[in-house]
Amino acid sequence: MEKWPLGVFTSIDAGLGVKLEVAHELGVPTIHLHAPNAANRSPAIAEQFLQRLSTMGIVTTAVFGGFEGESYADIPTVVRTVGLVPPETRDSRAREMREISDFAKWLGCRVVALHLGFIPHDSQDPLYGDIVKVTADLCDYVKDNGQDLHLETGQESAAGLLQFLKDVNRDNVFVNFDPANMILYGTGEPIEALQQIGGLVHSIHCKDATWADKPGEEWGCEVPLGEGQVGMETYLRTLDQIGYAGPLTIEREIAREPERQKAEIGKALQLLTELKQKIAANPG
Repeated sequence: MEKWPLGVFTSIDAGLGVKLEVAHELGVPTIHLHAPNAANRSPAIAEQFLQRLSTMGIVTTAVFGGFEGESYADIPTVVRTVGLVPPETRDSRAREMREISDFAKWLGCRVVALHLGFIPHDSQDPLYGDIVKVTADLCDYVKDNGQDLHLETGQESAAGLLQFLKDVNRDNVFVNFDPANMILYGTGEPIEALQQIGGLVHSIHCKDATWADKPGEEWGCEVPLGEGQVGMETYLRTLDQIGYAGPLTIEREIAREPERQKAEIGKALQLLTELKQKIAANPG
């Protein structure tokens, strides 16, 4: 695969991301796939999906888990509802992630990813140890399926994430870096965070945002790629510096406005294509 193939975040059953037909129409060669609902996670559905991908010339490079009951309405709601952190849903969601890993295996995809949720900052918090254990157990399961686990950035600082990965202590856990999430959650300057995490970044999202007036207390604002405060050329040049050569996967979550979503992703693809050419011509 060429360096930095373009991609989009998509889904089988119109969950997060654009529909597969839109990805095909936009001409992208790779996708990150939001895992389908449980009823659609079967070998037969996987085979049908693989056939569609084959005719479109598209490859799935990561399958993302997501769970019923999650809400990104505001930061306190994310703390309560997202990922494997909330104790009351942890066991059922961990089982679901194992099922998603199986589905990814049927697709021939070697990467499973998710938002863990808000990991406690205090490593002495009993909840912290619980999350380390459930993550390590999930790493072991996906490793048996020949896969790596990618944790998406956002809810923790780069230093906090690095400490967590060290404590999980598995050789198949890496980072899906989303620069906009660092801004949206107010957890750190994205370029500095990317430099800190470095070679542990094995997949990425291309997304843009502007800072909130009170970072960490209020949401920042997601905006079209190139119109926010990430700095896309600096982002790509930093990816180059840390040796990342994988897909540039665009995520733009405005599914209720499909035409606008498609148009903005189209512009994002054009921007990334131009930046790729510029950096290739002048890598310094």
